[in-house]
Amino acid sequence: MLGTGNAFMPYGRYHSFAMIDCKHVIDCPPTAMASLRRAGVPLSEIETIFITHIHGDHVFGFPFFLLERRYISDREMQKPLTVVAAEGVKEHLWHLCELAYPESLEEIFATVEWRTESEGSLSSGLTWKRFRVHHDESVDPYGYHFNAGQFGSFVHSGDSGPCDSLYDEILLADMAILEMGLPEWVDSDHHHKPSDIQSLAQRAEHIPLIITHTFIDQPGFNPNPTVTDVYPVHPKNVHHAEDGLRLILEPDGWILEI
Repeated sequence: MLGTGNAFMPYGRYHSFAMIDCKHVIDCPPTAMASLRRAGVPLSEIETIFITHIHGDHVFGFPFFLLERRYISDREMQKPLTVVAAEGVKEHLWHLCELAYPESLEEIFATVEWRTESEGSLSSGLTWKRFRVHHDESVDPYGYHFNAGQFGSFVHSGDSGPCDSLYDEILLADMAILEMGLPEWVDSDHHHKPSDIQSLAQRAEHIPLIITHTFIDQPGFNPNPTVTDVYPVHPKNVHHAEDGLRLILEPDGWILEI
């Protein structure tokens, strides 16, 4: 978990950003480069970017990601890069690149392989299933189920409020990375709130729920919290992640390395 904060980046957290096997990432937020630098992972080693939706805190790091690869870590543009995303995302990201660095990213952008199918697999063996979730429809929101039907399968919610499409996939998985972007008092159903996590945790009591995209500051990081630095009390299958958390698949299932 390279970043676990929501769009407002609570104290102690970069934007929500997950990495799989040190070579695939979910989204490319504004803090993507900082997250990868902090983790000691060269940007040129990233092979795949899975895009959940096109809100700024999930994709505005893409031009910087390409810029660094083109001029620093992969100057010869020899490292392949695949972007898995819904139709229309390619055009949106190209527009971002042109706004950010006109006439500087054409060459490397042209080397990217774009995969728009809703189900597929990578040469590494990782498989994905992309499914619609409940969020702002204008940004084409999706979640992903990785290695569905296999031992250790896991779901990433992207940004989503409570919805059957997401919960159906979580109930078929061995672990879920789930957003909790809003405190209880905000009048919106486009993100999960603590009470939503409580309800799902009771329904999916055998499934570890790893909370990301949170509005909660890392506890003890700053004496004046943005909203709060106190985690809600949830069932034992809920873990409120912090930046740097590692999830490791062992023969007995998923374990957390803090």
